Amino acid sequence: MEENKKFRTIEDKWIKWWEEHSDLYKAWNNDEDRPAYANAPDGQVKKYVLVEFPYPSGSGLHVGHAFSFTGGDVYARFKRMQGYNVMFPMGFDEFGLPTENYAIKVKRKPQEVTRENTDIFKQQMKKLAFSFDWSREVHTSDPDYYKWTQWIFVQLFKKGLAYKQEMPINWCPSCKIGLANEEVLNGKCERCGAEVSRRNISQWVVKITDYADRLTDGLKNTDFIEKVKTAQINWIGRKDGINIDFEVVGTNQKLTVFTTTPVNFGATFLVVAPEHLFVQQIVEGKFGVNQEQIDEIKKYISEARKKGDMERTELNKIKTGVFSGLYAKNHVTGKEIPIWVTDFVLATVGTGAVQGCPGHDQRDWDFAKKFGIPIVRVVGSIDGNDKDINEEPFIVHLGDKGKMVNSDFLNEMDFTEAMRKTMDYFEEKGWGKRVVSYHLRDWIFSRQHYWGEPIPMIYCAKCAKDQKFKIQNSKFKNKEELESKLKNMGWIPVPEDQLPVVLPEVEAYEPTDDGLSPLSRIDSFVNCTCPVCGGSAKRETDTMPNWAGSDWYFLRYMDPHSATKLVDFDLLKKWGPVDIYIGGDEHNTLHLLYSRFIYLFLYDLGVFPKELPEPYYKRVSHGVILGPDNQRMSKSKGNVIVPETVADMYGVDVVRMYLMFMGPFEGTMAWNEKTLMGVKRFLDRFEKLFKEYFGGISQDAELFASDRNTLMIIINKKIELITKDLEEFGYNTAIAKLMELLNDLEKRKIELIRDDMEVLVKMLAPFAPYTAEELWYWLHYDVNKKSDIVIESVHQQSWPVADPAYLADEKVTVAVAINGKLRDQLVVDRDRSNDEKEMVEMAKGSEKIKTWLAGKQVVKEIFVPGRMVNIVVA
Repeated sequence: MEENKKFRTIEDKWIKWWEEHSDLYKAWNNDEDRPAYANAPDGQVKKYVLVEFPYPSGSGLHVGHAFSFTGGDVYARFKRMQGYNVMFPMGFDEFGLPTENYAIKVKRKPQEVTRENTDIFKQQMKKLAFSFDWSREVHTSDPDYYKWTQWIFVQLFKKGLAYKQEMPINWCPSCKIGLANEEVLNGKCERCGAEVSRRNISQWVVKITDYADRLTDGLKNTDFIEKVKTAQINWIGRKDGINIDFEVVGTNQKLTVFTTTPVNFGATFLVVAPEHLFVQQIVEGKFGVNQEQIDEIKKYISEARKKGDMERTELNKIKTGVFSGLYAKNHVTGKEIPIWVTDFVLATVGTGAVQGCPGHDQRDWDFAKKFGIPIVRVVGSIDGNDKDINEEPFIVHLGDKGKMVNSDFLNEMDFTEAMRKTMDYFEEKGWGKRVVSYHLRDWIFSRQHYWGEPIPMIYCAKCAKDQKFKIQNSKFKNKEELESKLKNMGWIPVPEDQLPVVLPEVEAYEPTDDGLSPLSRIDSFVNCTCPVCGGSAKRETDTMPNWAGSDWYFLRYMDPHSATKLVDFDLLKKWGPVDIYIGGDEHNTLHLLYSRFIYLFLYDLGVFPKELPEPYYKRVSHGVILGPDNQRMSKSKGNVIVPETVADMYGVDVVRMYLMFMGPFEGTMAWNEKTLMGVKRFLDRFEKLFKEYFGGISQDAELFASDRNTLMIIINKKIELITKDLEEFGYNTAIAKLMELLNDLEKRKIELIRDDMEVLVKMLAPFAPYTAEELWYWLHYDVNKKSDIVIESVHQQSWPVADPAYLADEKVTVAVAINGKLRDQLVVDRDRSNDEKEMVEMAKGSEKIKTWLAGKQVVKEIFVPGRMVNIVVA
């Protein structure tokens, strides 16, 4: 209890002091405000370090927050001490459904709940000693902030990148909301378990697909790791292929399918999404399909509506489908092939229809086997040694080795070359056209709930009539331009000088049975005056998605208080791009994609400098912390670790150092109390080194020269290695080296002077800010009975730089191995360690090695200069 009281007293003391000296972690915008210690080693003075701002839930900071934020904080503190002007800001991503649902449950306003939760988060962050620049704090639910979120949407609309469209959504009748595909599991709502249906709702959609290629190509301007780049590229999913028009037998209808590999001699069926217009026409009786078959199709459509897109497209799911009653004609075989309706095809992907080539695609093969559809081989291996195609498919992709068979004029041709030739042939015949398709879909931007940014649009019926007349009497470049005009007819953006459209604070905001936003019931909000004609109009009542406020928050940190600009051009030029962006794998795809899209759009508007084409330079993906049972943490499993609770038991610095020591920053690690206690013992011993073990501080360096030289070699080598580790986010190995250093100092018992101890405290400071600050105070003020007011913080000091004079070892250790296994070590002069003949002779002369060589034949001798001799024996 006494020990707990001690660390709490230290924490309370320094929290108060840091609060009183709030400029300690402030980034400066003007060079005249630059502090004297700022002298970055590479000449580039700024460093923008960003961690993903949190959604302030009622449960407070979880261990994932603590892990990610500590990682960012260690790096920010390290870079400040190196002399950089570090911007390390924090804010809160406050809008969203979880807060709204919780507020409904406890019968309170989301605004109140959000304020309380945010205050708790901020208090916990300060306790955990995160060195955020709180002068740049942002809140996405603040009207002064979301004014600019709305401004961005208005610009998207003006540039033709936002439009209204009827879209199918997953609908939960219990929660009374639309669900994302990821929130539908086995046809049920992830939140409440109710059966989900599909319904069409008019929604705002943003044309992110217009930027698909830019989003891919722009990755070349980043230093993202390959995992992150791959996640982005795969989600965008550019595919160069061909749209093929199939004639539907007995009708004047054509059905268009998209494929990247037109192995059409092996196409034995077509499959269509249940939502496809073609299927709707069948159900309406347009093609003469009998009623019994239509009833089967209707039943299948109803079942498909209960499933989310992710569930439908799962590769390993059992294939389902229903025959449409219609056939299509295969151009190259002349055969009539059946058209099926199946839910593994999505209407929003490609053309919503796919040709089935079961001999060479696993999903098609599974479908054909289940429904008794013929399977034909049209591609074989180069050597012709192939298994029966009815036993397993011969799966082949562009670029794979293979030759065409059973394919008429394509026979014996290389597979990839044959695909190119087939596309040429189909285009020549007028059967198809080359196109580019993307996995990326346009972004559904509407949400039918209360707690979000109001979409700043107004609908005017009078203006809609006027616009329709103009459209009917105008000429357009193409069909797409005409459709774009028709979609947005009557919709007018709120004038920029009238932003923000403030979310009204109301008592009743529960979801509606009709699926419309709760704002639709507030007449005072809905009814307004058209800014164009002055007539009566209606406000849009949908709100924006969770992503809207988080897509650009990193920009607002650069200029958080401007009332006239989203961000000042010169400040963006000074601070952009974000140098390091730390976040989780779960945000490597959609969040980064949406955020980069908004940035590229604003870049095209001229909001940003031309020399800053991308918002983030480097993305660092932090790892995952599992519970003590090696399982993901969850309340139901009872394995949740609450960082604040652990900090109350052992101290904040123990928690911070343990989180950074438990494994690689990007790894997956299980919570281990034993290792945590080892970190605590290290900090206790570190403090003892200062206050007890050496019994005081020498004010001079009159020590034995040999001891002093040894100490300098030990310390300087650790400075070099720890600095390198911190640059590469190797926090666990950096802490391990601090532990090695402490062990060495305790073992050797070499007397330390103040300069030595200053170096040790500085290297500890990024990891354990409370302990380091207290020891710095003890070192400079307490011991010498000076003023009780600390003039300078340890976190304002310069990071130690290794002296090259102490980095070259006079002696090195050369490992000696037998068949790759370490059996002895030789300690020799550095210059001798590079002499192969001498090192091999010394190794063979070792008494330990002689026993391993006895009776054996030396097959090979492998020498790595300065490091190892490996003797291979038989």
